[in-house]
Amino acid sequence: MKEILNVEEIFASKVFTFGKMKERLPRSVYKEVERLMDQGGELSLATADVIAKAMKDWAVENGATHYTHWFQPLTGITAEKHDAFVTHPDEDGKMIMEFSGKELIKGEPDASSFPSGGLRATFEARGYTAWDITSPAFLKEDATGVILCIPTAFCSYTGEALDKKTPLLRSMEALSQQALRIVRLFGNKEASKVVPSVGPEQEYFLVDRERYLQREDLIFAGRTLFGAPAPKGQELEDHYFGTIRERVGAYMKDLNVELWKLGVTAKTQHNEAAPAQHELAPVYETANIAVDHNQLVMETMKKVAGRHGLTCLLHEKPFAGMNGSGKHNNWSLGTDNGVNLLDPGDTPNANIQFLLVLACIMKAVDTHADLLRQSAADVGNDHRLGADEAPPAIISIFLGEQLEDVVKQLVETGEAARCLEGGKLETGVSTIPEFEKDATDRNRTSPFAFTGNKFEFRMVGSSDSVASPNTTLNAIVAEAFCEAADTLEAAEDFELAVHDLIKEYMTKHQRIIFNGDGYSEEWVAEAARRGLPNIESTVEAACTLTTEKAIRLFEKFNIFTRIELESREEITYETYAKTINIEALTMIDMAGRQYIPAVIRYTKTLADTVVAVKAAGADPFVQAELLAQVSAKLRAAKEALTRLEKAAGEAMAMDNVRERAFFCRDTVRAAMEELRIPIDELERMVDKEIWPVPSYGELTFEI
Repeated sequence: MKEILNVEEIFASKVFTFGKMKERLPRSVYKEVERLMDQGGELSLATADVIAKAMKDWAVENGATHYTHWFQPLTGITAEKHDAFVTHPDEDGKMIMEFSGKELIKGEPDASSFPSGGLRATFEARGYTAWDITSPAFLKEDATGVILCIPTAFCSYTGEALDKKTPLLRSMEALSQQALRIVRLFGNKEASKVVPSVGPEQEYFLVDRERYLQREDLIFAGRTLFGAPAPKGQELEDHYFGTIRERVGAYMKDLNVELWKLGVTAKTQHNEAAPAQHELAPVYETANIAVDHNQLVMETMKKVAGRHGLTCLLHEKPFAGMNGSGKHNNWSLGTDNGVNLLDPGDTPNANIQFLLVLACIMKAVDTHADLLRQSAADVGNDHRLGADEAPPAIISIFLGEQLEDVVKQLVETGEAARCLEGGKLETGVSTIPEFEKDATDRNRTSPFAFTGNKFEFRMVGSSDSVASPNTTLNAIVAEAFCEAADTLEAAEDFELAVHDLIKEYMTKHQRIIFNGDGYSEEWVAEAARRGLPNIESTVEAACTLTTEKAIRLFEKFNIFTRIELESREEITYETYAKTINIEALTMIDMAGRQYIPAVIRYTKTLADTVVAVKAAGADPFVQAELLAQVSAKLRAAKEALTRLEKAAGEAMAMDNVRERAFFCRDTVRAAMEELRIPIDELERMVDKEIWPVPSYGELTFEI
């Protein structure tokens, strides 16, 4: 009999939820935890000891032997160091399992071995991890056993943030404080905080693991650095939302179960546009928990894939000529008493609080478009942004016809007397009922699109943490709320002042609104006319972190210090140059040790065939012509390989990290592409049995 999966029973079974806390903690202790989660403050060591014992007992009951402070350094992935619960045996030689409040609250990993952008020297090793009480602890189970994972922030000995979580938590507090000022102005006295919620959609590729292991580029770079297109790609658009293959479906089923156990609200699964590409989307959660959960999603995707003889590729562009993978960051704001600040209601033209929030977001995005672009910048994402598969590198806001019309009325007349209605959808089929449709269509080419009661920031890369985009979003909107609140709190006539402010912001920042085709060349020209920044690459975006405008913003709300921003700029350059260097060295290795030797063997076979055919008295025209063509491309490949070796060597000899990053972008990447062209052309010509690696067709269709 087939076992029935009880989702309600397994959901969050590996999480020390607040419900489990309530069951296991004394009432007074739990109330203190509740108060700290709502209001902040310092946890007493005595209380921490009680929580730690309850957490340890629960973990041990579930098979745990170790614990770890689970944190998110500036590598883009998570980090953990496992410590056993065991202590010294007692006088009878019996091992005792203990876990103290001090161990719960604070850890001490080596801070010099993670990216710090100069914040930590090699000899300055001390760093601290600190428990994020708002994000529940959970259990991870793998070959190392069952590990209690405690989500933490990671800071240096001198207090600088060395991770993604610390600035995110700072930005959430700043946003809440400033947003509360806005809702108070509109009479909401019950709310005690405003919380950003996030739902990050995750795109990914699945390939057969045996074939993956035959490709050095996938192993070392996460993407194919060589590869001719398969005869069929995604041109028939038959993979998108198509029937899920059995092997992939089995993977998705196991993935869902593992995520549900971890409390991740995995909801939607489907095939994406490119062959072998898929998507998972969760339900919305508080921003910092959503960030933690998205890291768990990516880790779990990779782990579960191995059980099915698959490998999960999270790189933004694993295959040239096919859609890459992004991560749509759905972001909204809500009070703790249930008010969604981005819900326009049935009559958005009359919803003054919503219009003010919208005007502030317009102001924030227009003022800091460069920072928002930077928050989605990484070396892999450079392959997507600006193409016909992802938003352009130009930041704009899509509002849709209804809200654009409201904004237009407010800008032109100062009043919005009407709003467009959605009407009914008529299919012309008598058995299908008519239903109310939205007043606005969607726009998949917009980087920042309003989609009903949230904004969808569509630029984030699939492998990237969503912490940075949400930190930036929170910060820039907090600034806009702060400036609006300063004006309105000082106004003698609030109603007149708020209407004037909405019109002022919308008039000044209407240039950021664009509802058309973001992929078109016309939009690039129009954006330039409007004065909108067009930042095409990660290395160009890095310096936006350290403009005086950015430093004022982040220091004002205690999210980043100047030195923290400078360090992140340097880390961006370092990471970019190191990534390109790894890719270049991988190409050099594959070309020199796999492709060129394989083609040489093929030319020998052709040459032997020419001689044999001629000796037999026949005309070896075809064989000789093919030999000449292959030999010419082989020579081009060898010459390109030499140029790439030279460029890669020059790059790594540079001391200035910024210069090295730009040299990698402009010179090394060009040399990489020059090498790829003849190798990919040779793949179309050389005997398939001789070609040393699996093809695009084998990787994307044969799973």
